[in-house]
Amino acid sequence: QVQLVESGGGLVQAGGSLTLSCAASGSISELNAMGWYRQGPGKQRELVERITSAGNINYTDSVKGRFTISRDNGKNTVYLQMNSLKPEDTAVYYCKLEYRRFLASWGQGTQVTVSS
Repeated sequence: QVQLVESGGGLVQAGGSLTLSCAASGSISELNAMGWYRQGPGKQRELVERITSAGNINYTDSVKGRFTISRDNGKNTVYLQMNSLKPEDTAVYYCKLEYRRFLASWGQGTQVTVSS
């Protein structure tokens, strides 16, 4: 069983920064990718940034140049550095772990609120 523990969400003013962390524990093998998704009010969950075991990064265009994903393989931890935050970044942010080719686990989510 895989567990994901997220931290780092909160309330910030527009233009501010936050760093999210997601630590994975449990029976992790054949890790494929870790990433961050978000779901804003009344919206569908969407990819924010994702990093594969090979170091390839996928991201949504709206965060380009503002958000940076990184990982610590030794700690099975992924980070999301979020700069120049905008009110439209307000959402619940979820960590996702992809492993053993077809399996995936989700974190419980952390709220990020950006005030204007």
